[in-house]
Amino acid sequence: MAACCTPARGPSGAPSGAVPPVLPGSGAHHEQVLIGPGSFLMGDAFNEGYASDGELPVHRVGLDAFSIDATAVTNTQFARFIDATGYRTEAQVYGSSAVFHLLVNAPARDVLGPVPGAGWWITVRGADWAHPFGANSAAAELPDHPVVHVSHNDALAYCAWSGRLLPTEAQWEYAARGGLESARYAWGDELLGPGGEHRANIWQGTFPTINTTADGFLGTAPVRSFAANGYGLYEMAGNVWEWCGDWFLPRYYARSGPDNPPGPPFGTGRVMRGGSYLCHDSYCNRYRVAARSSNTPDSSSGNCGFRTVAA
Repeated sequence: MAACCTPARGPSGAPSGAVPPVLPGSGAHHEQVLIGPGSFLMGDAFNEGYASDGELPVHRVGLDAFSIDATAVTNTQFARFIDATGYRTEAQVYGSSAVFHLLVNAPARDVLGPVPGAGWWITVRGADWAHPFGANSAAAELPDHPVVHVSHNDALAYCAWSGRLLPTEAQWEYAARGGLESARYAWGDELLGPGGEHRANIWQGTFPTINTTADGFLGTAPVRSFAANGYGLYEMAGNVWEWCGDWFLPRYYARSGPDNPPGPPFGTGRVMRGGSYLCHDSYCNRYRVAARSSNTPDSSSGNCGFRTVAA
């Protein structure tokens, strides 16, 4: 199911999985929310997830206080990092990234073809954080949208510059729950609000060909487009997947420590949380707050970004 969410970089990958050294800078501006210490039940209380994702068993986790971004890192924030450091993302180094087929905006020569096994993803030469749909698009026109086409390694490079960290998976889920114990979504148990109000940017219609855009968006939405959760955090479901610091290992919950779990020491990829604008109940209901996915650290796509926590 992972290819439905974000396609993995092929075996050739980016030239290097190593994170280039980046000096801390003072140009990062983050609106933070302080999450107090506490404990919560982590995992899928409804047993609705995919067995291969490892959302069970539900287990109690205690966490120290931490501060987390109110929103995903935006194009404006990421541009400050690029301007200050000259960093080149892995999509830029590799020369291409994956763009959802209805969003491609590039010269025909740059459209390299569908991703094997996930034809709704198109490999586009020149697609990167600054050109999210291809060479004919510009992130500068979407300043308050979450940055995309960033690999886990790119997110770590940003963190090295800004003096921040990626959240642990436990921190992410605790924050996403917004104080609700064992709820299905970041806002409660029902997908839609009163009167059919949409509470997240996910797919409506027939995936992957028809999106009615009933929630107002075909691709990413500006941050703060939907109501914040109980902790004041925006878009903890849908919009873009968010990288966490942990390695992904489906059986980890059965042996996770009770306090401040750091994730397993190894895994099959890095954890992603929250789902994206492409999630739909017919094939990928990972906008549930307990839902997990993963990808290789050098992979990038048009529906994956990140938020940070204070170091």
